[in-house]
Amino acid sequence: MKVFTVFGTRPEAIKMCPLVLKLKENKDIDCVVCLTGQHKEMLAQVMEAFGVKEDYNLEIMKDRQTLTTITTSILEKIESVLKQEKPDIVLVHGDTTTSYAAALAAFYQQIPVGHVEAGLRTGDIYSPFPEEMNRLLTDRISTYYYAPTKMNADNLLREGISDNVFVTGNTVIDAFQYTVKDGYVFSDESLRTMDFDNSRVITITAHRRENLGQPLRNICSAIKRLALEYKDVRFVYPVHLNPAVRDTVFAVLSDIDNVKLINPIDVLDMHNLLARSCMIMTDSGGLQEEAPHFGKPVLVLRTETERPEAVEAGTVKVVGVDEDVIFREAKLLLEDENRYNLMAKAVNPYGDGHASERIVEAIINI
Repeated sequence: MKVFTVFGTRPEAIKMCPLVLKLKENKDIDCVVCLTGQHKEMLAQVMEAFGVKEDYNLEIMKDRQTLTTITTSILEKIESVLKQEKPDIVLVHGDTTTSYAAALAAFYQQIPVGHVEAGLRTGDIYSPFPEEMNRLLTDRISTYYYAPTKMNADNLLREGISDNVFVTGNTVIDAFQYTVKDGYVFSDESLRTMDFDNSRVITITAHRRENLGQPLRNICSAIKRLALEYKDVRFVYPVHLNPAVRDTVFAVLSDIDNVKLINPIDVLDMHNLLARSCMIMTDSGGLQEEAPHFGKPVLVLRTETERPEAVEAGTVKVVGVDEDVIFREAKLLLEDENRYNLMAKAVNPYGDGHASERIVEAIINI
């Protein structure tokens, strides 16, 4: 059976590489890996970390690319590859423009699509943008659905999708067996010299499209207030390469002693940083799933989340993008040990680290 996997961004790669490795272990499956190159350097770091080699790279990335150029470039470049390979199924992941465009291209060739991480919803097509609509459209195109949780499967059922839905857990939990190590030595020099044993470290990421501009300024202003009030706490912020992100972040946070602004770090550094941090502040989707595995409270710097399972479990709290609210919620966790422990000890709802095996089994059973 020929399984054609497509991904193009760093978050996708982190979640798809464990699945690719399991697919390649199975003697009944011919696994083909195609990268779109929606991300470039950051994607290559992940591939190297997992030891996964691509068979195709569409290399679509260009300066100041838009959603339109990403979509049209993928559609144009992947068509000939699909015609050449003639796979039995195309696997895409999550909510990226790569996933939607690849799924659409497969549909045009009448190739069944399997959607890894299907069924997540916020209910607002403009938030996150364009990810919510990407995921909705990908689910409409797909034939097979690999939903991380029962709640995701229930979302699909409400939309009339009941056939070929498999609850598998999230493959990001599978990734930790490859990335998190005892005695790990960080590649990034700033992290290598940080004293995790004797100081609390808060990891921050914020770069979502809908947070650009004033919301990101609010986030940075809240972090600045926290850093100035809690001099003993270290704040680590791997800053996205997008100039619109970097201009704002460096303008507000560059001169504060206990705030480290570093370049994006590879997946090994990031997962081990999460494991050693005391708390995560993020607008990322993936970190909402990753951090609870390590027992780290997560403050979500967004007004909604498509991952409500962790909110219900108590390990994640959506705090929005208001400066005062962000400051207050982080302050509570830093000062109230009981409140911190309630979040830190909540059960991670995203699985047991065997999601990839369940997906492979479901594919074989087709």
